[in-house]
Amino acid sequence: MKSKTIIISTVCTVFFGTATAFASSDAAIVPTIEKQEKKSSTASEKPHPVFTWNSTGIPVSGVLHPSSAKGAGMMTAPLQQIDQIINQAISEKVMPGAVAFVARGGKIVKHTAYGNSAQYTDGKFTEMEKPISMQEDTIFDLASISKIFTATAVMVLYEKGLFALDDPVAKYIPEFAANGKENVTIRQLLTHTSGFVSWIPLYSQGNSRDERLQLVFRQPLKNPPGTAYEYSDLNMITLGALVERLSGQRQDVFVKEQITGPLGMKDTMYNPPAKLKNRIAATEFQATPNRGLVWGEVHDENAWSLDGVAGHAGVFSTAEDLAKLAHIFLNDGKYGGKRILKPETIKLLLENQNEKFPDNDHGLGWELGQGWYMDALSEGTYSFGHTGYTGTSIVVSPNNKTIAILLTNRVHPSRNTVSTNQTRRLFARQVADAIPVSIPGKDSAWFAGYGDQLNRVMEADLHLKKDAKLTFSTWYMTEFGWDFGNVEIFVNGAWKKVTELTGTSNGWENKEVSIPKDAEKLRFMYKTDTATNGRGWYVLNPKLDSSALKFNSNEWELRNY
Repeated sequence: MKSKTIIISTVCTVFFGTATAFASSDAAIVPTIEKQEKKSSTASEKPHPVFTWNSTGIPVSGVLHPSSAKGAGMMTAPLQQIDQIINQAISEKVMPGAVAFVARGGKIVKHTAYGNSAQYTDGKFTEMEKPISMQEDTIFDLASISKIFTATAVMVLYEKGLFALDDPVAKYIPEFAANGKENVTIRQLLTHTSGFVSWIPLYSQGNSRDERLQLVFRQPLKNPPGTAYEYSDLNMITLGALVERLSGQRQDVFVKEQITGPLGMKDTMYNPPAKLKNRIAATEFQATPNRGLVWGEVHDENAWSLDGVAGHAGVFSTAEDLAKLAHIFLNDGKYGGKRILKPETIKLLLENQNEKFPDNDHGLGWELGQGWYMDALSEGTYSFGHTGYTGTSIVVSPNNKTIAILLTNRVHPSRNTVSTNQTRRLFARQVADAIPVSIPGKDSAWFAGYGDQLNRVMEADLHLKKDAKLTFSTWYMTEFGWDFGNVEIFVNGAWKKVTELTGTSNGWENKEVSIPKDAEKLRFMYKTDTATNGRGWYVLNPKLDSSALKFNSNEWELRNY
């Protein structure tokens, strides 16, 4: 009975405050470019003790292969609760269907399909006579996750010595120098600091792929190069053209020969053939441009106008195929004995290039530490990932050797539906929670739980005759400056804060706090903001003058892995 109670409370914690997020809609007409959000229970099984959170001894296999959660050092219950999160989102029409994929150290611990891959015939949500169920190997339009393929292709050419990162783009694409862009560098394109505007309606201009690429090359800058961060499809379109200029091959051919072919990514491609249509997740019913139900063709209008092959969008793939690409970034550039990039290139790709643009941390193509979709898997600039406008996302925790992929077709049949960002966060939160925090000794630790706008309290009455000393050990990983762990005392009719924690602890830390004899109560309070959780706050062995502290009111849960 006790274990059931813990699991139920954990589920409630996961879903706390989600209704508002699921109910909010995107703008009526928006470009197909992903935008960052800005701020205004333990199962009975025990995972391998060596493979806890941020363990330095996690082995990484050469290839992905099925495994158990226990074998990967993870807990089963949080992974199982992903099913409820995604099924709830589907029931609230956040998306028609999804595929969730989780692997740690190459061990696949979850690969599950939900809902439908094709469900509607038009933009009015008219149901198909026979909707197509989502499968684990359903092929998705990855949208902006395609940018990772482009960045990888660029770095394959970098390793061949064909350019330096700080070379001007115009050195290789002379016409790019037009309208003051002669000093824009390749690095600035990769880090979205070139000065380009985020998006232009390229599909409504020009008459051919070559003409539209020339329009990008002639596009003036919004900001001087290197002075501002602005996520822009134009950066990646230009990089795709750079790949073509330097390799002499169209981007889709180069990516297949240099990346997806060697990795055995048989279900990854640009412009999938018509025979695969029923394996592909349908996307949007588009009236402008007049394309009807987009299904089996790239959803992004600009990529479509570039013949389906572009640096910013166009790649179709499955969850498992995408995980193969992600795996090379955990395995020194290799998969199955095939080397795609050198270890030093992998390191370079994942280094933060945007330190002077806080909250816009970026490697060479990868986004770093973006809690708005990485949630509890985000560890500052150590975690990396990307999202796609069609409803796709990938998060990789290199410290935990963990890949978390959520592929959805949330734009089917309309982009004017509920944002997937809350679902992305809840998914990543459960993956993180499945990786246990190592608790010293044999005692259980109090865990404050997860949720948005939490005020989670653990309170004790005090009857002191003299000043006392509170001691406890603590481990915390919270959203710095937004989520707080406070120790407070009730004295003279009001609560007073005596300790505040935010950010990340240095492992388990010992704390000591003086408590005056006139304090009537003491409480540990965990407060979170409206979105994004860290891995959470743990408190172990709270004592008052060496005697165990007894809580008369407690909303926390005990955990002992």
